[in-house]
Amino acid sequence: MSSIANGMNELDKSQLDNLKKLCVSEKIIAKMRQAGASFNSNDNISEWLEPQDVILLKQELEHKMKSVFDSLLIDHNNDPNTKNTAKRITDMFFDELFKGRYQQLPKTTDFPNSRCLNEIYTLGPITIRSMCSHHFLPITGEVWIGVVPGDTVVGISKFNRIVDWVMSRPQIQEEAAIMIADTLDQLIKPKGLAIVIRAEHSCMTIRGVKDRGTSMTNSIMRGEFLTDTLKKSEFFDLIRSQGF
Repeated sequence: MSSIANGMNELDKSQLDNLKKLCVSEKIIAKMRQAGASFNSNDNISEWLEPQDVILLKQELEHKMKSVFDSLLIDHNNDPNTKNTAKRITDMFFDELFKGRYQQLPKTTDFPNSRCLNEIYTLGPITIRSMCSHHFLPITGEVWIGVVPGDTVVGISKFNRIVDWVMSRPQIQEEAAIMIADTLDQLIKPKGLAIVIRAEHSCMTIRGVKDRGTSMTNSIMRGEFLTDTLKKSEFFDLIRSQGF
């Protein structure tokens, strides 16, 4: 009997018992459904997780990833290249690519706008890395942010952290831009906020039409950037000097 076939034998009782213990996802999903909470691919669900849940979820996913390899007829038990790939994929999803779903918003320290700053400032290009929620393939690109301050300001590094938190989950670019804008609106309540994202989507560069070099650009304008055409024009002039 081949090694692949050996790996596909029926689970013995101890394995079944372990699998039942690992299905923490069902308990969390039941809790969210009972509360009417959304757990879409780009939702943050950290408020529904207990400290030990991510450890248990990792164990569960690693087990299920091995079943995926079985269905793909990959001998992960003996192939040295894929022997620990299920664990590597699991850690990558929870700790890196999708961490924005499972971790709380990074802590931000805000400061009063004591000098009553009312001029535009821009940040960018901020590198973005995400995963397309349709095919789980990479989205890579850059984002530019423009702010007309309100009563509160934050350190500029916090913009990078917030962008990374929003993008570190399965996304579509249009919703990602809105989520970045919503998060910044709530944190700093600016008089004006502008977001521009330009990104390349692997779901159309390495599969499908395979059109390398095509990028998608979208923008969000709020407050004074929406109502004042001169401020909007100044924002785009500024980000052009930053490589847009």
